Amino acid sequence: MTGKASQSLKIKFKRSSKKVWDLSERPSNNQLLELYALFKQATDGDCQGRASGGMRERAKWKAWNAISGMSESEAMERYCSIVDDLDG
Repeated sequence: MTGKASQSLKIKFKRSSKKVWDLSERPSNNQLLELYALFKQATDGDCQGRASGGMRERAKWKAWNAISGMSESEAMERYCSIVDDLDG
């Protein structure tokens, strides 16, 4: 699946983005960065501008910038998959 996300995928993504806040265990920092990047790519598209701010903001920018070019649907699929794996 490439390009624009289907309506059913958008619904699944929305549910996953709510479910991530109720996980029994906190994801690792690397998992959190990946989830952040995928969420931003799915909702805002490619990363724009330059890294700025402190270490946390730069790490988030780098994670998001690393997946620039990924389609909305692929980002949503990967996000949902990670949340499902973490939910166990």
